[in-house]
Amino acid sequence: MHTTSGATALRVRPRVWLGLAVFIAYLAVFYAIWMVNGIDYARVGESEDTLLKWYVAPLSGGLVVILVSLSAFGWWRPSLRETKRLPRSGAVVPVIMAVVAILNLVFGEFSRVTMTMWILLVIGSILVGFNEEVVARGQLVVALRSRFGEMGVWFLSTTLFSLLHLPNFFFGIGSLAFLQVVIQFGLGSVYYLAFRSTGSLVPAMLLHGLWDFSTFSSSLPWAGLTAPFLAIAGVVVAVVLLVKERRRDADARLQAVR
Repeated sequence: MHTTSGATALRVRPRVWLGLAVFIAYLAVFYAIWMVNGIDYARVGESEDTLLKWYVAPLSGGLVVILVSLSAFGWWRPSLRETKRLPRSGAVVPVIMAVVAILNLVFGEFSRVTMTMWILLVIGSILVGFNEEVVARGQLVVALRSRFGEMGVWFLSTTLFSLLHLPNFFFGIGSLAFLQVVIQFGLGSVYYLAFRSTGSLVPAMLLHGLWDFSTFSSSLPWAGLTAPFLAIAGVVVAVVLLVKERRRDADARLQAVR
């Protein structure tokens, strides 16, 4: 079991069920706003109106859940900072993902994007990076570490992040939602690598927000075409580094008892 560093100093001791409760509460508010506003996921980036109702509004509602919950629990510091880092090599895939997103912005097609749409895209992308990384990576990692080793923490938090996208089946993209879930597991692994290789959740937030900003703003799907390859790389690198970390920790424990 991996115990959270400094857990005794937290207002509320981390528990798996508390992390899941925050995650579910966030989704409940987010999807309730989507349903009230009549979401069609495939058209989120279509206009000023769709961006406001289907991007900024639900994320703003979800933000309130995160701010209230984590402030009440006192989990901000462990959610945003990582004291036990993975090697810097873990940042390679996140860097490649960032380059792809930037290239998509350079070579994308934005003739339909108005100034107001750009503003809404920036606001929404900042919110999605902050919200989804904190609720599905930061605070879930804190909660899951109260019971599971790091391999389980990565797998469970990333699985929940990917399943966050499954309701899109009902919101306009049908069976493509299942493919999205699979790809998001891999991209979630890339965000996990960004978090653990840098020691801060901020790079994962920035990468997540940049990726969504790039894909929602351009009408050409260049970045989306690379997503499956980034996803595979993210999973492979995460597993390799976590296995090495587990072996290194086991060796250190063995040396300690000798």
